[in-house]
Amino acid sequence: MSLADDQQRQRVLDATESLDCTVYRPDEDDLDAEEQDLGDAKVLFTGPFEPPQEWDAAERDDYFDGIDPALFFTALIASEAKPGSKAFFMPQSGDLLAAMNAGKVEMYFVCERLDDEQGSSFVLIRDEETD
Repeated sequence: MSLADDQQRQRVLDATESLDCTVYRPDEDDLDAEEQDLGDAKVLFTGPFEPPQEWDAAERDDYFDGIDPALFFTALIASEAKPGSKAFFMPQSGDLLAAMNAGKVEMYFVCERLDDEQGSSFVLIRDEETD
């Protein structure tokens, strides 16, 4: 884990606006199997996902794949387990995230991980079927 990731993790864990969540990983070999509970985390939503300016209409259409762009968000996710411990995890594309928001569970699909000099962030897609 890089220093930037470690600092960002602590920021997410300490932020009062971070939501409690649990991250799950589906079984790639058996889609009917129970998802693996990776553990508890905090999620800090940083805003709606904005596609890069250089994307043309076709690239945008490909990325959103018929899903309402308003359901795409950027977020920071931090495992509550200590880095280096057996319980520590880093979310990856395809994981599911159940966030507690005002006493209600909201489900998200981890679309992709974005890495830059500030650390890792994620694009999440809200599952509107859980409303």
